Amino acid sequence: MAFAPVPRASVSDHVFGQLRDAIVSGRYRPEETLPGERELAAAFAVNRHAVREALRRLQQLGLVRVSQGGATRVLDWRVHAGLDLALSLARSADVLPVDTLVRDMLEMRACVGIDAARLCAERGDPEVTAELVRAADEYGTLAPDLDLMNEANIAIWWLIVRGSGNIAYLLAFNSLVAGTFAVGDVPPDARAAELLDVAGHRRLAAAIAAGQGTAAARHARALLTAPVTPTTPAARREARA
Repeated sequence: MAFAPVPRASVSDHVFGQLRDAIVSGRYRPEETLPGERELAAAFAVNRHAVREALRRLQQLGLVRVSQGGATRVLDWRVHAGLDLALSLARSADVLPVDTLVRDMLEMRACVGIDAARLCAERGDPEVTAELVRAADEYGTLAPDLDLMNEANIAIWWLIVRGSGNIAYLLAFNSLVAGTFAVGDVPPDARAAELLDVAGHRRLAAAIAAGQGTAAARHARALLTAPVTPTTPAARREARA
């Protein structure tokens, strides 16, 4: 297949990006062999070092495997890749070719958040819960500015996930919020039902502070499964209350 020559600045980034997209889009199928380094260098009009660096990054993402003898075989990203692939795509303003990806990532966010809220309440780190209650109290003062509320919402959930004591959840959360959920643009306006529920955020913080794991999970579920739709001016005014 034909590749476009790339600019001299960050040439390995361009080689990596084009090969990544060719693999993820299915132009290269699993178990198919990529062209050799010399052939790729000629196609991209770059040196072999840039190609080698790009292949190394593809291997780190779980997109290729260097076989015995030096052949580079394509892997099935659905089997071998992790959240780093979505984050890599988000940084280049692209997304995985999956129609339901935003929905899927928001569902994962809800699963992590609900259980993290329960654990945060049950494990009861006093420093985290005190900071969480303060953050929830201040949250309502930001309404109806959805952009500011979105930033504060992320800060609140980071405290909850940190307070859960689960490092795997924390790493997953960091990936989910990087690059706008790491899947493309989910504007705050589309999450207005969640963001404008000031009382819900306060109930969640209160349940965690009281050590009520079941109640914390219930309040977290109500927030994180709220409909993803644009808001109205009336709803923004009501959030002040």
